[in-house]
Amino acid sequence: MASLAGRRVLVVEDETLVAMLVEDTLADAGVVVLGPVATVSEALAMLDAQRPDLAVLDLNLAGETSEPVADRLIQLEVPFVVASGYGAAGLPQRLVGVPVLAKPYAPEDLTAALARLPMG
Repeated sequence: MASLAGRRVLVVEDETLVAMLVEDTLADAGVVVLGPVATVSEALAMLDAQRPDLAVLDLNLAGETSEPVADRLIQLEVPFVVASGYGAAGLPQRLVGVPVLAKPYAPEDLTAALARLPMG
């Protein structure tokens, strides 16, 4: 399994407690956490400012879809996992094939899913 140490991971998550848990989990793995950000506009601004190595993307941000962020990540060729309470069934067609972490998930599931992503 690839090491995540030193990797820059964008975290897009609108639930504060989940975002804090994700941030702690990733920091423990040696990850440089970008964010967490809770809105599409914050995520897109972050992507304009710097390119992460990987990303964790909640698809539903307080009722707003984060699909524009997924599209930008794909455009930038940044591998990502989708964290969703709906599982893979909730993915839009064009995102089928993106790894999905069904909420709630254990911290070790998150780091394992990120470590499985292709790293440039």
